[in-house]
Amino acid sequence: MPNCLPVSSVKLLLFPVAGLLLPACATTRPAAVQAPIRQVLTTQAAAWNRGDIPTFMEGYWRSDSLVFLGRRGPTYGWQQTLDNYRRSYPDATAMGQLAFSELRITPDGPQAAHVVGRWHLTRPTAGDVGGYFLLVFRQVNGQWVIVADHTN
Repeated sequence: MPNCLPVSSVKLLLFPVAGLLLPACATTRPAAVQAPIRQVLTTQAAAWNRGDIPTFMEGYWRSDSLVFLGRRGPTYGWQQTLDNYRRSYPDATAMGQLAFSELRITPDGPQAAHVVGRWHLTRPTAGDVGGYFLLVFRQVNGQWVIVADHTN
């Protein structure tokens, strides 16, 4: 079990039907975390490729506590992140076509995970750009959202 503490160190969940005591992280199945996160990234790429930054931003936590760490340093807050995207990518031509690759999705518990991967923008007129990212996802109100994004 990745990222689980020894049984003596974790709070135990009581499953009265089965009469078992299990560590809280024992129920985390990688596929149960990976599939919805992969879907968030697929939806984001599709929105980006339509030139739709507001829908792309639905993958992020709509909170002042969202943090985006890029070349210019940290940006805090969903609205500020949206504003930065709009400034940096004023139209669909500047946005180009986004592709994610080399995704490694690692559950950090039943409601948290991190993703390491590559991004690439194909932009015929402005030139291609790309790099790597580390995303921290959390399940908030039943939805997986990015709460921290370190992209370079």
